[in-house]
Formats: sequence, C-alpha cells, structure tokens
Amino acid sequence: MKKFKVGIIGCGNIFPMHASSIQLSDVAELTAVCDVKEDRAKQAAEKYNCNFYTSYEEMIDQEELDVVHICTPHYLHAPMTLYAARKGTHILTEKPMSISTEEARQMVEVCEENGVTLGVIFQNRYNPGSQLIKNAIVDGSLGQVLGAKCSVTWNRSDEYYSLSDWKGTWNMEGGGVLIDQAIHTMDLMRWFVGEEIEYVDAQIGNRAHEKIEVEDSVEGVMKFKNGIFGGFFAVNYYSYDAPVEIEVHCVKGIAKMVAERATIKYNDGTEITKDTNPNEVIDYGEGVKIYWGVSHMKQIREYYETLERGETPFIDGKEALKTQEMIASIYQSGKENKRIYL
Repeated sequence: MKKFKVGIIGCGNIFPMHASSIQLSDVAELTAVCDVKEDRAKQAAEKYNCNFYTSYEEMIDQEELDVVHICTPHYLHAPMTLYAARKGTHILTEKPMSISTEEARQMVEVCEENGVTLGVIFQNRYNPGSQLIKNAIVDGSLGQVLGAKCSVTWNRSDEYYSLSDWKGTWNMEGGGVLIDQAIHTMDLMRWFVGEEIEYVDAQIGNRAHEKIEVEDSVEGVMKFKNGIFGGFFAVNYYSYDAPVEIEVHCVKGIAKMVAERATIKYNDGTEITKDTNPNEVIDYGEGVKIYWGVSHMKQIREYYETLERGETPFIDGKEALKTQEMIASIYQSGKENKRIYL
C-alpha cells in the first residue's frame, strides 16, 4: 500500500510529537523535514532517516509531498498553509491555526478552493476525560448545560520569554497566556458546551512581566446563543503550572476536569471518573514533556485515517476557526474595553 509522503516544517519542541506519530503510522512516512536552523534540520533528518531543507517552499516543491505538518511560530502558520494548499498539499498545523481571524478564514477558503484537507491540532479533545464529558453531554445523560467555567494558572517567567525571538509579541505570537497557554482549555470548554457564542466580554493585562508586550492575564465571560454563560480566568505569573480546571454544570449533574482527570457527579449520587491510561505511553525522545501524553498521536492517526478514506477530520479548519474567532474576539474585547458580538 502506498503511504502518504509527509514533510514537517519546524524541528523545535513540538517536532518529536509529530515525527514519532508519523513513524508509528501504517499509512504515512516522513520524507523530509525543514527548519531555518540548518543544524537542527540536519539533526532531525539524521534521526528519522529523511531529507532536510532550510526552505519550506523548496521542500514542498522538490519532494512532491502529500501532507505537510506545520510546527512553527504562530505567525507562520497562515502563509505556510496557503503556500502548501496552492501546491495541492494537505496540511496539519499546530494550534493556533493563525494569529488573526482574517488569516484563519483565508486558510479555510484556500484549502477548500484547492481541494486539500486542513487539520488543526487540539489534541486534548482526544484525552479519555475529555471524551467522557463530551459524550455525557451529547448523549443527554447530563441533561441540558446550564453553565461552564475554566481556569488556567501557570508560570512563564521573563527568562522563558527572553529565550525566544517571537514569543511575547503581538505580531508573531499573536498574544500571550490566552493564545498560547490557555487556548486548549478554552477550546475544550467551548467544545463541551457545543453552542455558538453570542458575545464575549473580557479584560486583559500584563501585570507581572517586564519583558513582554502581550497579556499575562485574562478574565471574562462568554454568552452562548442558548443563553448560558461561560466564565474564564487565565494567568501565567503563578508560582507553578497548577492543574487546569473546567467545570460544566448541567441539569442532571456536574462534570469537572482537573488536569486530565474528569469526574461526573450525577444528581442521583452516581459518580464516574476517567483519567489517562498509564499503559498508553510513547517514547518521544529526549526533551519532550511527559504530560503531553499520547493524544497528539491519536489525533495525527485519526487525521491520516480520514484522509485515506476521503473524509473530513474531526478537527478540520472550519472547526478550529470557531476557536480562533473566540480567541480573537476576547482580545478585541480586552483591547477595546467593550463587549464583542460574534
């Protein structure tokens, strides 16, 4: 069986999650890698026995790739996606899909025009706990959603930002704690509720960092079109990376996620808990944070399975666009100090 020829752009921190997942795939093979830092690209190519490039355009053109994975700084996701799509190459990009709603919409449009599949990584939806809560809401066992809230209190020091030439900037990272650290939790809360957002009302600020121009704190509310409210709070000046928390209050019970552990307490006293499977382990190699788990592999595997069948992946460009619009609206609300209707 012919395998999909795959290239990865960006050989940084998240690269091993993608490379190892492709290596474990039955339908994809890593053909080439690309990084502007030649030594990093060469090292990755040697490890995975493939070709390397310092120009992503050259890699896409010369290798005639079927799929390209984008693991680069946020501001590069859109132009790289557009280039690949116009060459007829399918795309799987890391979150966020872009740093603006306008770019995100263009990504969806150009991919559709060229008949290529755009997937966006939000791997936490594949966690067992996330699946438990979503399924209980969808199948009706929790009843109607009445409200939701989430919080992220992590630590990103000035030193963390000083080690990067793009993080902490509006024009390259697109924001701070919201678009980088809290986006997964915000995506999960929106997905759990499963309704379109009517408006957001938020405040953002930089309260504890000296070396960044973006926000290190955000709080606010979103009103969904069915009338319920979702509250959110995120900072990255806390003393450590505390477990994220999401709670969804429903007619028949309360679902709560702390880190990756989900617990549903029904009004009749029944309690169900789901956590990560300790037997599901992948050795992604040196430097990979263990808490990243195996959900990257699950999403990447599902992307290729749907691609092979000619179907739409679970998290395609249109689905990711909903989260992009939410994030962008929160920033607009915080900057303009007013309620923003979506």
